[in-house]
Amino acid sequence: MENLDVLAANLLSPVILAFALGVIASLVRSDLKLPSALYNGLSIYLLLAIGLKGGVELSRTPVAVFIGPALLTLFLGLITPIIAYNILRRLGRMDRVNSAAIAAHYGSVSAVTFIVAITFGTMTGRPPEGFMPALVAILEVPAIVVALMIAFMRDGRAGSWQDALHEVLSGRSVVLLVGGLVIGTLVGPEGFEPVAPFFKHGFQGALMLFLLEMGIVAASRLRDLKEVGFFLVAFGILVPILHGALTIWLAQFTGLSVPGAAVLAAMVSSASYIAAPAAVRIALPEANPTFYLTGALGITFPFNVTLGIPLYYAMAEWLIG
Repeated sequence: MENLDVLAANLLSPVILAFALGVIASLVRSDLKLPSALYNGLSIYLLLAIGLKGGVELSRTPVAVFIGPALLTLFLGLITPIIAYNILRRLGRMDRVNSAAIAAHYGSVSAVTFIVAITFGTMTGRPPEGFMPALVAILEVPAIVVALMIAFMRDGRAGSWQDALHEVLSGRSVVLLVGGLVIGTLVGPEGFEPVAPFFKHGFQGALMLFLLEMGIVAASRLRDLKEVGFFLVAFGILVPILHGALTIWLAQFTGLSVPGAAVLAAMVSSASYIAAPAAVRIALPEANPTFYLTGALGITFPFNVTLGIPLYYAMAEWLIG
């Protein structure tokens, strides 16, 4: 009953209801859409806020406390794209290029899913460790690199590889997250205080607007479900659960709290739709965007923000708590 109450609280939270409103608006063919400049501004604000707050917490976190979760996150960023790739190739019988392209998305991280997981924990009175944003930065890049290496093992497209790596490392998500972490770590709590009202009090409102647009975008991919087929639909739900369960089982050996393990599971089980698509578009132009975008945005993202995050909290409570 407690888990059902938590699930209901998540589904009725303002950010999820904003996401649902976006989905409904798209399905009824409303002309509702955020201006691209506002959408870009919100993404910059949210990513920088995550990095800053994580850096401030990191500045007062002992290295001994942070090192275990950091190494686990790096390991998961390397292993999850390999797991996803083999499932796609062996069970889904997909070709090498599309399998690698999808694996890159499912090994990397969705920053918005991370934000919703943090919000869910705070809303239910179970906030995770403050250094979690640093783990987002660690998880962002390795999976994309590993997945593209798999695709290039027999192709030898060195130029494409270099361009893709540059796209990932110089993309705004990595620059803002890592840059915010560095700034927050350098200035500490006292230096952060003058800008804290802007980056703290406006965060939830900005997230609502961002989720509204994400609902519109996610619903626009639903019409592609017939093309991606039943296997990819099942993959987009079951593989995140598998990655989440693996994360929670390993997290118990690093000293992470129950909320910390649940948020890390939400991160690892998410699918990137910012950094990964940009890199794949450059490195693997022959990969079908319908597969990886519909999987990430049309299947996994809605599942995680509505049902997945409460599930990971329940799993963490059962395995660790």
